[in-house]
Amino acid sequence: MYPELKDKVAVVSGAGGNLGLAVVKRLHAEGVRMALIDRDEQRMRQRVQENGLPEDDFIYGTVDLTQKSHVDPFIDRVTASMGRIDILLNIAGGYRSDGAVHETDESTWDYLMALNAKTAFMLSAAVTRAMIALGTQGRIITVASRAGVVGLTGIAAYSASKAAAIRLTESMAAELLDLGITVNAVLPSVIDTPQNRQARPDADNSKWVEPESIADVIAFLASDQARDISGASIPVYGRA
Repeated sequence: MYPELKDKVAVVSGAGGNLGLAVVKRLHAEGVRMALIDRDEQRMRQRVQENGLPEDDFIYGTVDLTQKSHVDPFIDRVTASMGRIDILLNIAGGYRSDGAVHETDESTWDYLMALNAKTAFMLSAAVTRAMIALGTQGRIITVASRAGVVGLTGIAAYSASKAAAIRLTESMAAELLDLGITVNAVLPSVIDTPQNRQARPDADNSKWVEPESIADVIAFLASDQARDISGASIPVYGRA
């Protein structure tokens, strides 16, 4: 547990997904106040309730994270309501098997770059502006992927989008170093989710990484114990 996290304010994108919910539960246990973003607010509220969390403890938003005109008003709403933002968790993202580069269509490339890179860029930029304006020594943490550090057959667009998120992390860390805002990335391998089990029924999922394990790493990076870590890409591979 990290007592210093109590009453901190976090913005969490992708909050209604398996990893997002694991992170929300972990930080809620620490006493963090949160604004949750997902594509489907009603589904997000339902999943919050299903996981035993008090629905009224959160601010909710259905935000198109690729549009500045959607992102900025939500961040303004959070700061107006909660007074500040201490932590940003860029968890929104997704995967699509795209085949070889010469077989990948333009729409797949654009979709993955927007989903995994532009969303992190737009939200990070908006939250950074808020942190600077409020003088907050904050934490920005992005979930990238092991695929972002090594290119593999059949997932070039996905790998490129996650690599972009990692380079974004490194650049922001350098830019914000003297302002006391740390910026780091977490690199999971295959996450043990019902969707991944269904997609890979013959795989040994005992080697995969549980969402709760990644949530523990994120909580550490948000804590004061990680105050001198910035620009890092933390591998969370399990045995996969």
